[in-house]
Amino acid sequence: MKNIRNFCIIAHIDHGKSTLADRLLEFTKTISDRDMQAQVLDDMDLEREKGITIKSHAIQMNYTAKNGEKYTFNLIDTPGHVDFSYEVSRALAACEGALLLVDAAQGIQAQTISNLYLALDNDLEIIPVINKIDMAGAMIEEVKDQIIELIGVKDEDILLASGKSGIGIEEILEAIVTRIPAPKGDPEAPLQALIFDSVFNSFRGIIAYFRVYNGTIKKGDKIQFVNTGEEYEADEVGILKLGLEPKNEVHTGDVGYIITGIKNAKEVKVGDTITKASNPCTEGIKGFQEVKPMVFAGIFPVVTEDFEELRDCMDKLQLNDASLTYELETSQALGFGFRCGFLGMLHMEIIQERLEREFNQTVITTVPNVGFIAYDTKDTTKQIIVNNPSEMPDPTKMSRIEEPWIRAQIITKPDYIGNIMTLCLGKRGLLLNQSYLTTTRVELMFELPLTEIVFDFYDKLKSQTRGYASFDYSPIGFRESDIVKMDILLNGDKVDALSALIHRSRAHDFGRKLCEKLKELLPRQQFLIAIQAAVGAKIVARENISAMRKDVTAKCYGGDISRKRKLLEKQKEGKKRMRQIGNVEVPQEAFLAVLKLDD
Repeated sequence: MKNIRNFCIIAHIDHGKSTLADRLLEFTKTISDRDMQAQVLDDMDLEREKGITIKSHAIQMNYTAKNGEKYTFNLIDTPGHVDFSYEVSRALAACEGALLLVDAAQGIQAQTISNLYLALDNDLEIIPVINKIDMAGAMIEEVKDQIIELIGVKDEDILLASGKSGIGIEEILEAIVTRIPAPKGDPEAPLQALIFDSVFNSFRGIIAYFRVYNGTIKKGDKIQFVNTGEEYEADEVGILKLGLEPKNEVHTGDVGYIITGIKNAKEVKVGDTITKASNPCTEGIKGFQEVKPMVFAGIFPVVTEDFEELRDCMDKLQLNDASLTYELETSQALGFGFRCGFLGMLHMEIIQERLEREFNQTVITTVPNVGFIAYDTKDTTKQIIVNNPSEMPDPTKMSRIEEPWIRAQIITKPDYIGNIMTLCLGKRGLLLNQSYLTTTRVELMFELPLTEIVFDFYDKLKSQTRGYASFDYSPIGFRESDIVKMDILLNGDKVDALSALIHRSRAHDFGRKLCEKLKELLPRQQFLIAIQAAVGAKIVARENISAMRKDVTAKCYGGDISRKRKLLEKQKEGKKRMRQIGNVEVPQEAFLAVLKLDD
């Protein structure tokens, strides 16, 4: 056990975690030259295309140190985007140390600080590494000063490296040996292993990844899951190399996988504890905090018959992505589907993409919104959770409604302070604090309503600062607000899938934009279509799609005007009757258009 080291790599998005992991695997000859490729641990097509890590990936390396001893390293590569911070927190729970990576050209960013605090909460040993030191714009001394100020380490404790060219890789491996503590645990105690991830394999069932804290797990053992109380047999256990490598047993302090032939996704919970059925441990390991979804949206199959298939796909996807939450929902316009909770808009986009690619499910996503709390007029202590516009109580029966607020931390160059102020104050934000980290970096702290940052805040922030701002946020609770439900009516009929919960001051503007967008997207019919946005009984915006008309007077050449009028009146009556019984089909693009209103 004294020769095992469990560590992860944490950093802001794009600071070179995956590239550094590639070099570590190359240096320790974990991967042959033939199998080597960029982002080797990112096994999803999506991760390669977007150049980001979505899932944490664990892999075992063997390293012979300068003192001649052989060490086993368990590396977990983590995502850097704020939407996947739950993945990071789970990876940290399985480690004793972390490499904190900082880009030499960009310096410390918001997510760097956020991930650092997560690591410190887990009592991890931090090894600061400045990456990309061979770049033309590298500011090594400035970034060193930032790190010293942030963590309070000595100058000589900061390692310099380049993931691309392989500089400083051996120094990092030596630092892991000398600075990260070996795992603690008792090999003789009853088995305690924490499940930190799981995947679904269509041939072998569910594969759970775990970290052993006490005891040993052997192939063929009768095991038990503490939370569910279910018992299974360990058909196969092993360690994680580039693929799965079966072993007869996995020891204390090590990271491995287990296959028990479980097919039902509900039986395996990330954060659960594995123990032996014959000699169970007295209590489970304290897992992770419950995930709190930030953004809610409905996901519906395009064809209603595919609902059961979609339910199976959601179960399997939740196994692999524990931060996804969902419950059943029905809609008049779209039929049966799910109300899903996501950690952010990127997370929502990724889930939609994964459903299409991995499970061949084409889905319709409704307008995303955040969760509100409404209070009853009669019983003011009674809370009504509103995650969906259809759950919004009647305004006459509601004493008040509260919306979630967040504390946002933005780090940028001083040149862009004005742009950021304008953006945040325009989003109903409150400036808390402004402080200079160095002469060229300023930190701004805002309090903002979560509703305002859900749609396009991140994109606007990047465009208004030319990509030089980094953004991180944490929830700070609920505050009273003037939230209203806005309905979209087509010829007087509500389309519930296009309803949105929005602040009253924004309803008029949002309604107008949405009506204009729908006018472009809805196909013309033989009758007039009125598109209206309404708050309660008040119409705040309207657009008309004129009817396609046949020229019924074409055969009347010359003669009395009354002949033409008679034909036009007859056509008018027909159109009126058609409008009463005609249905307006809403194409799928219309539901997606709501997400891209400002484009």
